[in-house]
Amino acid sequence: MRNNMKNRMTSTAVALALFGTVFLAGQSAQAAGNTPKPPAQSWSFSGMFGTFDRAAAQRGLQVYREVCAACHSLRLVHFRQLSGLGYKEAQIKALAAEVEVTDGPNDEGEMFDRKGTPADKFPSPFANAKAAAASNNGKAPPDLSLMVKARIGGADYLHGLLNGYEAAPAGFKVPEGGAYNKYFPGHVIAMAAPLSDDAIEYQDGTKATVAQMATDVSTFLAWAAEPELEERKSMGIKVLLFLLIFTGLLFAVKRKIWEDVH
Repeated sequence: MRNNMKNRMTSTAVALALFGTVFLAGQSAQAAGNTPKPPAQSWSFSGMFGTFDRAAAQRGLQVYREVCAACHSLRLVHFRQLSGLGYKEAQIKALAAEVEVTDGPNDEGEMFDRKGTPADKFPSPFANAKAAAASNNGKAPPDLSLMVKARIGGADYLHGLLNGYEAAPAGFKVPEGGAYNKYFPGHVIAMAAPLSDDAIEYQDGTKATVAQMATDVSTFLAWAAEPELEERKSMGIKVLLFLLIFTGLLFAVKRKIWEDVH
């Protein structure tokens, strides 16, 4: 009898857990369903023959370094990879040398700081996740290395999010420390609007509007998430051409072999 009662209690607990999971999933789906889809952008890297706009990606790197890097890490990207955006070796060395990297231990068993080199990854703005959370209202800012792949909508979502900050509609209460964003699920985001017109001065003289900076940094982060994109597309096109030619040859050989068969 005790076993029967124990089984019933276990079944009840499982049922309640499943109900809670389904309820929360429904709530999340409802919140997501009420969120408008960010407008689709015309990205240079879209499609089979798409390539990265080097000028836009370089401006996006500047936006990341001058705005985003204060809170967000880019821990999977090495400075040497910037050669893929058209930077020369001397430029990469100069960019890397602008940061300090903790290295070691040295011969005395102590850690030390040194200037960055092309072999180093982009440094994190915080020592660890807890320090990041403590500096940002209890929520650690996410790493941006794979952000374009991690979010549904990819670059369109990032572009929309950066342009989606606006005043909350009447009756919508934004908690303290939050901001209203029409493209963020639930509309309340912990990150304040990071971009503002003329927040930076582009090195190539481009006007630094919010829309321009959002486009540029989204392009850069799309490259950071998949720097081999162009090479992969090039290989795919070559494979398709080979298969087409090979199929044609097979068809010609087949006709030749069976041409005397009636």
